[in-house]
Amino acid sequence: MIMQKIICFIFLFSLGAMEALALNNVPDDYKLGAGDYVSIKVFEESDLSIEARISSRGSISYPLLGELMVSGLTIKGLESLIRQRLQGPYLVDPKVTASVLEYRQFFVNGEVKSPGGYAYVPGLAVRQAITIAGGFTDRASRNKVFIIRKSDPSAKNNRTNMSESVNPGDTITVDSSFF
Repeated sequence: MIMQKIICFIFLFSLGAMEALALNNVPDDYKLGAGDYVSIKVFEESDLSIEARISSRGSISYPLLGELMVSGLTIKGLESLIRQRLQGPYLVDPKVTASVLEYRQFFVNGEVKSPGGYAYVPGLAVRQAITIAGGFTDRASRNKVFIIRKSDPSAKNNRTNMSESVNPGDTITVDSSFF
């Protein structure tokens, strides 16, 4: 019985460690945006530890500080913002950590079996995004795949290859083939 508890503890601990690694595997240059679901923790201050989805305006509501504009910040930038605002008037030396619990969606449309929006995963390539959307239909052109980058203000439809990286908010379009 004791051995089973030890094995169970080790298993649960390893699952927690893997989850922590996955959550903290945010690229350093990843910019937060509307739709991202973030976790903010302040060491030994449970009332200041929250989970929040970034609004369409790019903000979150944070205890004591009110509405904070966080869109465009990195995770480190978010931690720094919260730390600076809490330090002094509320806490002496706040220890703040932040992570992305859920990334905003990317979109796949056109000649795929299940077009729609899907949860982004870091390191995602066009090939994987199309697979997540059910794969190509019989009418799909494997050579006419386009991507519109959320970060591109002109929203230009660019031809892409299957190994190109996908970012949150991007839209992938698979054209149909004539043959």
